[in-house]
Amino acid sequence: MATSQQIKTGYIDYVLTHDEKPKSVYSFVKKLKITEAEFYKFYGSFESIEKLIWAELTAEAIDTIQQQEIWAQYSSRDKMLSFFYSYTELLKGHRSFIVYSLKKHTDRFSTPEVLAGAKPIFENFATGLINEGLESGELADRKFFAKRYKDALWIQFAFLVNFWINDDSADFERTDEAIEKGINVTFDLFQRSPIDNLVEYGRFLSRNVNFSDISSKH
Repeated sequence: MATSQQIKTGYIDYVLTHDEKPKSVYSFVKKLKITEAEFYKFYGSFESIEKLIWAELTAEAIDTIQQQEIWAQYSSRDKMLSFFYSYTELLKGHRSFIVYSLKKHTDRFSTPEVLAGAKPIFENFATGLINEGLESGELADRKFFAKRYKDALWIQFAFLVNFWINDDSADFERTDEAIEKGINVTFDLFQRSPIDNLVEYGRFLSRNVNFSDISSKH
């Protein structure tokens, strides 16, 4: 009896050996010596295998960092930095497959289809961190914009994975630098700024100061 793991491992081995996906499910299961029915019991297509792999890697990285004793003491910013450092570290053990999986995606301005499974897992994680930051006052609760914070973090996710794939520096040092700079800049934008104070001051003035009265006195 075939297992989900057996099929997944067989698929990874095939694509890394042939640098392309199998011609058909029939030819693939024949090599694994299982039936098509056994394949379809777990997966609807080869693409669904890749989506699952990405989803599992993302969930594994989140689970690993949340088990750290110091996790509860981290700020939302530090938790997101910890995720990306841990995630790219985890990806190192699967680099050949990651490169293969994303090389088919050439449009840098859209989300690769294989990340469809990872996206809701990451966004759920990011939303939790954002809500913590909003409650603690670490992040600015801006009307309309606060709802988009998770979208900005997902853009960082896709960007950093792509950056890591193309990073040829020793031990991917440039990726670590990209994570530090990218996440810090993003969280800087999420926090209160002089612009927020200026906008609030403008609202205060509009509610409490009658400018027509002032101008009429001069």
